[in-house]
Amino acid sequence: MVDVLMAGGWLMLPILGCSILALAIVFERFYMLSPKRVIPPSAEAQAKALSGSSKVDPTALEALRGASPLGAVLAEVLVTRHWDTEARTQKIEELGRQTVHDLERFLNTLGTIAGVTPLLGLLGTVIGMIKVFQTIQVAGVGQPTLLAGGISEALITTAAGLSVAIPSYFFYRYYRARVRALALALEQSVSDLMMQDQAR
Repeated sequence: MVDVLMAGGWLMLPILGCSILALAIVFERFYMLSPKRVIPPSAEAQAKALSGSSKVDPTALEALRGASPLGAVLAEVLVTRHWDTEARTQKIEELGRQTVHDLERFLNTLGTIAGVTPLLGLLGTVIGMIKVFQTIQVAGVGQPTLLAGGISEALITTAAGLSVAIPSYFFYRYYRARVRALALALEQSVSDLMMQDQAR
């Protein structure tokens, strides 16, 4: 493995760094975007139970707020239950946008890695081919062993860049879709709770 990294030249270092960062983001988002963590069914049930009370218990409200992203938004719905409709809607939408922004954390970085690593691989290809032509200029084409280093560098960096970019792009798209699905579920839960409030 070390021999492969050395054969790829110095551009293998940023590609390796990108691969480690991408892997860390993938595992972190896998945990943070778990539906059970973001929109646990217990949060909606707890919020509806609190909504049925004439006075919301502050301790229960704080427990709901700190339990999950959904709980935080539903707690805001309960806190603003006596506000003017327009002000209440604006406040809840603002918190909803912030929640979705938090769910998208690091995804732009993952997308950037997916776009940059193939370019790093391409740059390594160009540098490797330049070395090949410099060797040909000095020693001619009669000594293939002298050309192997540049060709090896060109191929290894290209393969490494694509090997990082392809899974990074896949997980970027996958997590973006998951965030959209979670945002829709969160919006539906908020809408249900507000309708229950209005029906009282």
